[in-house]
Amino acid sequence: MPGAKLRFIEPMYARLISKLPEGPDWQYEIKFDGYRCLAGRNEHGVSLWSRKNNLFTTQFPEIARACERLKPDTLLDGEIVAIDGNGQASFNLLQNARSKASAIHYYAFDLILYRGKSLLGFPLQVRRELLAEALTGFGPETPIRFSEAIEAPPQELLSAAKELGLEGVIAKRKDSCYEFGKRTGAWLKFKINKTQPFVIGGYTPGNPLDAVIVGYYQGGKLICAGKVRNGFVPRLRRQIHGKLRDLEMDICPFANLPERKRTPWAITKEEMANCIWLKPELVAQIEFTEWTVEDQLRQSRFVGLRNDKNPSEVVREE
Repeated sequence: MPGAKLRFIEPMYARLISKLPEGPDWQYEIKFDGYRCLAGRNEHGVSLWSRKNNLFTTQFPEIARACERLKPDTLLDGEIVAIDGNGQASFNLLQNARSKASAIHYYAFDLILYRGKSLLGFPLQVRRELLAEALTGFGPETPIRFSEAIEAPPQELLSAAKELGLEGVIAKRKDSCYEFGKRTGAWLKFKINKTQPFVIGGYTPGNPLDAVIVGYYQGGKLICAGKVRNGFVPRLRRQIHGKLRDLEMDICPFANLPERKRTPWAITKEEMANCIWLKPELVAQIEFTEWTVEDQLRQSRFVGLRNDKNPSEVVREE
């Protein structure tokens, strides 16, 4: 194993697919609804990094303290997840009310660096075996968990995931190396419900917030994808409205507004008079059933804010 010191590296990403691959070359894991996080320790202490090199260390002190058990110069890849009272992962709790979560766990699913040795060139199966070794001694009293692979045919797996209310399933080639910062297709993700980040570019007022107006970047321009009304409880409406007020501006940031074709989802010139526009600096996670033929979101629901996403990198996911 080549020697290496602890440092941030951009994690490997999964490519979105519409059908899970089958065969003995693939392993399946739960797709968690949380924050992607690299957790590492060296002689100076523990660092928790977001996927974009923001520090989570002070935000999640219990996870950081638990990671002090790691061997020096060890780096894990995983997800921080908040568990609600029903035992379900809740991104909304993680974002807005962590104190109400019954538990906050770190699910480790890969090992990038172990005892000062780089594992980037090793196959997934070997990295996972070493990950299990690295987590020896992390008992149930700690928030650190090993993300188990699931042995089941894809269709059975998807049926069970839907019943359990999981976000989706990840498929990974067992022989795949860790290609940091890349989305090569060696890792694939299947989402049970469509969900992706969108940039908030405006809102319509009403007690104090009726709906947020969201979009994505295409060719350097912010494209409106529609209004999102569902998913807001009263307390959350007030919290989000407080954040939006500081970003208000006079100019509409969406390149495709007003919409000329009148549809149930269209934001016309007349409707724009009731909109309050925002600097496109906040990113929200939105769940929806599908894209309409007019490229608008159907049956959308606000899940939470994403402070681990760069607004300029938010694009439409197919």
